[in-house]
This record gives sequence, structure tokens and C-alpha cells, in this order.
Amino acid sequence: MFGSDVLTGLLAAPTLYMRLDVDGMPAVPQEETHMEVVILAGGRGTRAYPLTADVPKPMLWLKGMPLIERVMRVYARQGFTDFVICVGHRKEVIQDYFYHRGLPWRIRYSDAGDDAGTGGRILAARDLVHGPFFATYGDGLGDVDLSALLRFHRGHDGIATLTAVPMRSQYGTVDLGAGDQILGFEEKPLLADMWINAGYFVFDREIFDYEGDSLESDVLAKIAANGGLYAYKHGGFWKSVDTFKDLGELEDMVARSETSWTAS
Repeated sequence: MFGSDVLTGLLAAPTLYMRLDVDGMPAVPQEETHMEVVILAGGRGTRAYPLTADVPKPMLWLKGMPLIERVMRVYARQGFTDFVICVGHRKEVIQDYFYHRGLPWRIRYSDAGDDAGTGGRILAARDLVHGPFFATYGDGLGDVDLSALLRFHRGHDGIATLTAVPMRSQYGTVDLGAGDQILGFEEKPLLADMWINAGYFVFDREIFDYEGDSLESDVLAKIAANGGLYAYKHGGFWKSVDTFKDLGELEDMVARSETSWTAS
């Protein structure tokens, strides 16, 4: 599943910096294309074990390329090609892959260690970003309109924006009528009044004033308590890979050409 080119050459020490010319990217205002994109890719991915015993979860293979590259292509197709990858667990797999991949993007790395949380990984990247920057998880795919996300962020007075999507029930639901008569069933519906964190963040540099091991329960919770966190509601496609089952569902979508995130 992972491809021999991912698992070979791990003893080679790749450079941690690449700058290549970019051709054929969409026309985006110049000041926007200079925004860095921070990709969280250092966790151990324990829920996807044993697939993640030898590779980081963002390096799980999805029909010809790793998840992390597919996530990065969501940004690259919209003109954002300056990446900072927050590595940790089996970092050499990621570094070796991109060293040999030869993509026309700028790619740098931030290493907070194998055991750092998401908050610590964002903080460790502070010297590699300037001004507002994007950030997201290396295992979540979505057809997010990044220019609209950025406009939303610039339109409020907070310092952080996260993309929120409706929560999908992990169970099928039963539609009940009068007298508890069952009228029908719905397989794993979207719960329209429940929203979850989908990543695809925009952060101002003031986020580095808030420290904590967890980005979600420490850093963002503190920012929210101070009134500085807003949600950009995304009604399109989004799916994260937390388990082997999630990966299989995405593989089926690719096989059926149901890949709206590639058209962003």
C-alpha cells in the first residue's frame, strides 16, 4: 500500500529546505500566495495502528500518493505553495519522500520531537512563518475555498479561524412518528446543528502568545475564552483519516472519481 519509494532510502539525510520555481498555478493575489501553510504531521497515529507502525499517518498511501501530498495539493491548486511540515514520529519517511519527489513547492520542516502535542508543534514553527498563515492536519481532505476562508478571517476581529463542518453521525438514525411508529431510516446522516473542527485554519502571529501542549483543548480554548476564535462554516466535502476504515472509504471515493477536493 505504501509504495517502495516511501520506505527506501531512510538512511539518507535529506536537506530540510527546498525552493523551486512554481509554474501553472492559479492566479491569486500576490500577497496571498506568500502565506505559509503549516501541516501537522508529527503524531503517532495510534488509532490507525498497525498501519502507522512504520510510517506517519499522513504518509498512508491513497491511490498513488500519500495523504499529506493530497492535502498539500488542495493548497497548491489554489496558489499556496510555501509549506512548513511539522514532523515528529518517523520524520525521515516524510523527509525522504519529498526530497526525492521533486515537487515545485517550497518545503521546510519543523521538528518538536516525537512526543509533542499539536500545540507544541505549532509553536515550534513560529520562526518559519510571517504574518497570518494557514495550518491544517496532514490527514484531512476537503474542497475548502481558501480565498473565501481567508476573506472570512480578515473580516473579523479575532486572531484565529478554524473551518467547521457538520458532524456526521457514526450510526444510522431512526425516523419516528406518532406513537413511536418507525417511518424510515437514514444511514449516518449529517447532524446539521452539530459542528466539528475540520482544520484548515488561518492564524495570526498572536497565536504564539498562547502556549499549550494541545492546539485544540489548550491553545484554541484559551483564544476562544478571550473572544478571538471564529468558525468558517464549510458545507462541502471533508473527511479525515483516523482509522483503516476511513482510508478504505477514501480509496473507494477515488476509485469512483468522487474527488471534489482535487478540483479546488
